[in-house]
Amino acid sequence: MTENKSKNEKLQDKLMLNRKSSWLEYKENEKNDIMEFCEDYKTFLANSKTVRASVSNISKILEKSGYKEIDGIKSFKTGDKIFKKFKDKTVIAFVVGKNPKEFRLIGSHIDNPRLDLKPTPIFEDSELAMMQTHYYGGIKKYHWVNYPLSLQGVVILKNGKKIDIKIGEKESDTKFIIPDLLPHLSKEQMDRKAAKTVQGEELNVIIGNIPIGDEKIKEQIKLNILKILNEEYGMIEEDFNCAELEFVPATKPSDIGFDRSMISAYGQDDRACVYTSLKALTDIETPEFTAVAIFIDKEEIGSLGNTGASSFFLESFAEDYIKFTGIDLTTAKLLECSKSISADGTAAMNPNYKDVNDPLNVSYMGKGVSVEKYGGGGGKYYTNDSHAEYMSEMRTILDDNKIPWQTGELGKIDIGGGGTIAMFIARYGMDCVDAGPCILGMHSPAEVTSKADIYACYRLYKAFFKN
Repeated sequence: MTENKSKNEKLQDKLMLNRKSSWLEYKENEKNDIMEFCEDYKTFLANSKTVRASVSNISKILEKSGYKEIDGIKSFKTGDKIFKKFKDKTVIAFVVGKNPKEFRLIGSHIDNPRLDLKPTPIFEDSELAMMQTHYYGGIKKYHWVNYPLSLQGVVILKNGKKIDIKIGEKESDTKFIIPDLLPHLSKEQMDRKAAKTVQGEELNVIIGNIPIGDEKIKEQIKLNILKILNEEYGMIEEDFNCAELEFVPATKPSDIGFDRSMISAYGQDDRACVYTSLKALTDIETPEFTAVAIFIDKEEIGSLGNTGASSFFLESFAEDYIKFTGIDLTTAKLLECSKSISADGTAAMNPNYKDVNDPLNVSYMGKGVSVEKYGGGGGKYYTNDSHAEYMSEMRTILDDNKIPWQTGELGKIDIGGGGTIAMFIARYGMDCVDAGPCILGMHSPAEVTSKADIYACYRLYKAFFKN
C-alpha cells in the first residue's frame, strides 16, 4: 500500500496527526483480554458506589495482593508493599522501589455526585413518608427523579455503636425513588429552565406508605418507618444527626452496544481510574522508583476537608516514608523530585451535542487514554498546566509501550471546564498531568465509557509505575 502512495500522501502520513480507533490496533486475543479485564472492573463498580465502600474494596484487593497495613510497621525496605487508610475515606498504597528517593505517584478520587441525607431527613406528607436530601457535587437534578435508588452508609447510634447500612443493591431488596410530575400536569414545570426543572428541595425520596394504625399519633407513617429502622438497626431519629447516609443509583453496571464495546455504570468518574491504577499497582513487582497510588475523597466539591487533596495527608505520609526508609531527604525535596499523574475522566465527544466541543481538541470514545495538559475553565483558572518537557516524557512512555492515546479539553473555551486534583499535587513542585478515559454522560447515574479506553488507562498507569 505504501508504494502506491503519492509523495504528498507520504508527507501527510509523516507530518499530520491521525489517531484512529484503538480497537483497530488490537488482535482478537487482545480484545478478549480487554473484555475479561472489564468484567472484573464492572464487579468493582457494582460493589463500590460510596467512598467508604470503595476504601473497603480497595483494601481487600491490596491485602489479597500481599500488601500490609501500615499500623505497627516501623521500617520500609525495597520491595515492601504497604497501605494506609485515613478515616476510612482515603487510601495510600505503595511499593518501595529500588531507588526510594523518588515517587511515581498516581492519584484518583473515590467520591461521586450523589444525594446525601439531610441531618433530620424524615417527614410525612400526603400519605407518604419521605426523606429530604442535599445533593453532593455537580449534577443535573432531573437525572435523579424516577430512578431506582439504594441507600448506603454508616450510622453511629447513641450508644456509640457503628452500623453499616446497604439497602437496594440485591435483587430482593426494596428500592427507593423520587417521584416526578406526570406529563399531564407538568406544563409549568416544563416552562422552567433546565437547571430548575427539578429543584434541590424537590429531591425528596419516597420511603413508606403504611401508617402505624393509631389515631393518637399525628405522623403515623413516619413513626412506622422509625419503628422499622429501630427494630432492624437500633436507630432512633436523633441518630440521623450522626450518620453519613446517601442515595446512589441501584442499577448494576452493564455492557452497551451490539458489540459490547462500552460500559454503562454509576461512578465511572472516577472509579475507572481508581480501579485501573489499583490494578496497575498490584500487578507490578519491585519498580525502579517507589510506586504510590492515592485514592482520595472530596474531589467533586473542590478537594476540601481533611480527606481531600488540599489537606496535608501527602506531606504527612512523605514524612513517615522518609523516617521509615531512612533516606536523607527533606519532605519538600522528596515530593519535588517525584513525578505524578492525576488520574481522572474527561468529556467524550457526544454526537448529539457536538457544538459544545472543539472537534480538534476533544477526546473520542475508543481512541485511547486521554492525556490533558490542563483543565480548569475560561483562562485556565483553577488548574495545573503541565510543562512541555513533562508532556514529552508522557508521550515517550505511551509510544514506547504502544499504548493508544489522545489529547483533548473539557469543552470549548468559556463553555466548558472542570477541576481535578492535579493542581493540589503540583503545588509540591512535582510534575503532574491529567490522564484518564473520556466519558459520555459524566456525572449522571449512568456514565458510559469505552472498554478499550479503560484498558489503555491500565496500561499507561502500569508503564508509568514501572518507568
